[in-house]
Amino acid sequence: MDFYQQNQGNPGAPGYDGYHQQQPVAPIITVKEWMLMMLILIIPIVNIIMMFVWAFGEGNPTKQNYFKASLLWAAIVLGIYAVIIVAVIAITAATAANY
Repeated sequence: MDFYQQNQGNPGAPGYDGYHQQQPVAPIITVKEWMLMMLILIIPIVNIIMMFVWAFGEGNPTKQNYFKASLLWAAIVLGIYAVIIVAVIAITAATAANY
């Protein structure tokens, strides 16, 4: 299944000679598709699984890039939370040792 469509280009644009093919353009994600994705992302556990499916599966490259970026942000936030939790536990342990 081909998810790309050819961009027709603009014959009046500078540098357009009509012989070179334009790069493929990903199809637009409709409002209906965005609403369905957001609805699925509300469901616990399913949302994490579907983010990986949409990020690394076959499909629209725009959707893949969006979910790859979302997973990357989630990993960064999770790492920051882990550092904060370790710091709080260390401070608590150090304070408790003094009493």
